[in-house]
Amino acid sequence: MTPISDFVHVNGIRLHYLEWGGNGPALIFLTGMGSSAYIFNHFAPRFTDQFRVLALTRRGHGDSDYPDTGYDADTLTEDIRQFMEALNVDQASLVGHSLAGVELTHFAATHPTRVKKLIYLDALDDRRRLPELREHNPLRNVEIKKEASFPRTLADYIANLKQDFPEFAEVWSELWDEEIAHGVKVNDEGVVVDRMPPVIEKMLHENLISGYAPKRVEAPIPILSFYALGLPKLSNAYTAEQKAAHAHFCRTVRAPFAKSLMAEFQQRFPQAKIVELPDGHHYCFIAQETLVYDEMRKFLLGEQQPV
Repeated sequence: MTPISDFVHVNGIRLHYLEWGGNGPALIFLTGMGSSAYIFNHFAPRFTDQFRVLALTRRGHGDSDYPDTGYDADTLTEDIRQFMEALNVDQASLVGHSLAGVELTHFAATHPTRVKKLIYLDALDDRRRLPELREHNPLRNVEIKKEASFPRTLADYIANLKQDFPEFAEVWSELWDEEIAHGVKVNDEGVVVDRMPPVIEKMLHENLISGYAPKRVEAPIPILSFYALGLPKLSNAYTAEQKAAHAHFCRTVRAPFAKSLMAEFQQRFPQAKIVELPDGHHYCFIAQETLVYDEMRKFLLGEQQPV
């Protein structure tokens, strides 16, 4: 299904979005760090038989504007609210991947009557404890040296990405080719580079990752949260010993840590249904598409559970 690709002028900037159509309540997908609405171009259309399906590209990402400010939870939440206003959406179920977990919680706390249901796709909304996990990572001080690369084509840029991040390579498809195409540009030297400047990435990390405490959600909004617990893959730049040490760390430290984060989330949201994906990929809606789709569909179409 080919979506409508368009822009809205909200909050003083222009934001890109995709709409796949459909009849019924609005279902809005929000992206993870570095991704655009195109990352949902295979998954989101599966819901058009029951929902009006849209995906928003956050400021500083993809084809949206790249303003110098506005990368805090309040502004990003206001971007979403004004996007809904522009598209005549009074209430929606929000689906967020990765970094968008912050936006889900903050939006629900700020505008509870505008939210029907929330779905977190391996999307932490509280990352303040992550530094303690990194302190135990045996590879935290390992520096991987690699030759400087100056890709002149999108294909070369993608080849580098697959080599450096094998977790992407294992879920690659034509979907990713299109997604990456909307997240890069050719600089003045003719080199393909990420469109997001380092200063914006830094602001997002400071405002939403290291410095964000989740806002309290008072309304008993139905919640579904997926946790992908698969073992992250390392590039071949690491030695066999380093890979073994990392695997041991993931089994003995990272996995229990993830369980503690799940418990904290469940304590804050007693009504939440949590789905663990033992071998799950961070992009679970791609790698474990059928399972995630089935769980989401049951949750979205089922009756609201009493709190």
